Amino acid sequence: MLSERSSVDIHALKRQGMTISEIARRTGHDRKTIRAYLNGDRVPGVRRRAVPDGFDEFVDYVAARLGDDPHLWAVTLFDELVPLGYTGSYPSLTRQLRDRGLRPVCAACAHVTERPNAVIEHPPGEETQFDWLELPDPPAGWGFPTKKAFLLVGSLAHSGVWRAVISPSMDLPHLLAAMTALLALLGGVTKVWRFDRMTTVLKAGTDDLTPMFAAFAKHHAVQVVACRPRSGNRKGVVEKNNHTAAGRWWRNLPDELTLEQAQASVETFAGRQDQRRRASETGSTTAAAMFANERLRPLPPTVFPVIVTEERTATRQALIDWHGNRYSVPPELAAAKVTVRQRLGADVIDIATASGTIVARHQVAQPGLGVTVRDTGHVTALEQIAMASAPPGRPHRRKERIPPGPAALRAAAILTGTQQPATVISLAAYEQAAKNRNTLR
Repeated sequence: MLSERSSVDIHALKRQGMTISEIARRTGHDRKTIRAYLNGDRVPGVRRRAVPDGFDEFVDYVAARLGDDPHLWAVTLFDELVPLGYTGSYPSLTRQLRDRGLRPVCAACAHVTERPNAVIEHPPGEETQFDWLELPDPPAGWGFPTKKAFLLVGSLAHSGVWRAVISPSMDLPHLLAAMTALLALLGGVTKVWRFDRMTTVLKAGTDDLTPMFAAFAKHHAVQVVACRPRSGNRKGVVEKNNHTAAGRWWRNLPDELTLEQAQASVETFAGRQDQRRRASETGSTTAAAMFANERLRPLPPTVFPVIVTEERTATRQALIDWHGNRYSVPPELAAAKVTVRQRLGADVIDIATASGTIVARHQVAQPGLGVTVRDTGHVTALEQIAMASAPPGRPHRRKERIPPGPAALRAAAILTGTQQPATVISLAAYEQAAKNRNTLR
């Protein structure tokens, strides 16, 4: 194989009038090699294979398949080629695809990542971007109904400052509850809220808002903007913060944290991100410094009335968990499923049966204290049921010695044939002796 420099040299020597033999003697290469490079049969820098390339016969099939489906996985293509006689390895296949340039560019998708992006201005206090982040495998102690937790992330588009709220569900009541907590963490309201095309925000198949979310937006006096389909770069600020939260906070979150501790953890983490460096028109600054210019409007004096409903399973002690505390239910519902309802901003919770009948109402304690709130009537009824269902007499100890009793011993003797025959005593002789004694007197 000749290098590019050697190829230049032999072409120069040829133009100077040297024969192929003279060039071969001068450069130390074979005459056939010199002739091949001068004729263009070989390319500088490319080594000729000692054996024929076994992939050549599969090029047409691979080109046709990738022409039909530019996104076809290489491993799927490998599975198709093996029955056709391909004996190479999977890494060899991927190398062939790269070296030969067999995978075409998908014109339908190229505009998403390769199109020019305009600079989007974000004036201070103008826009807040919201997005859900799915978190797989939350700790079992959180008691979530599915194997997923959800993090609602809200980012100020100008400064990039963000906060987040953990939620067990993405339904509309939980969205409004999480947004209420999120706006309090951010400290105010911007003019515009930006979302992707959530079904809880937009009516299916339309650009119109759902009635409850429209009322929520009116309550906060904001405009709601939904991104166009396949225009995720309009929400680039919150998308990047989602990536940070998933990779740097959720990935190493300890299992032993309670839900309230995890919420405090993500708030602390997001607060530390305020010190990250940001580029501005006046030079390098921080997100916290840019946040000072956001000019957020104050929150409404009242909380939007939405009722959050979640399902719980009562323990055998007739207790349910709610926001880090435990509340009692009637003892008849021990180990049964109940529904807990709380109106946003209210200091009471209602506990209802599966049919919807409210059976308990409690004043809520501060979340995360780990206290137990019991109704006096529930305690009395639970004690009565427990006493009525207690077995009579003293319960047996697990290691108590209880040998076989007389009845068991008699039954065993019968089974083994060792039972002694019963002794029959006649009382006739005693009766006669008693009569004789009376006669002698």
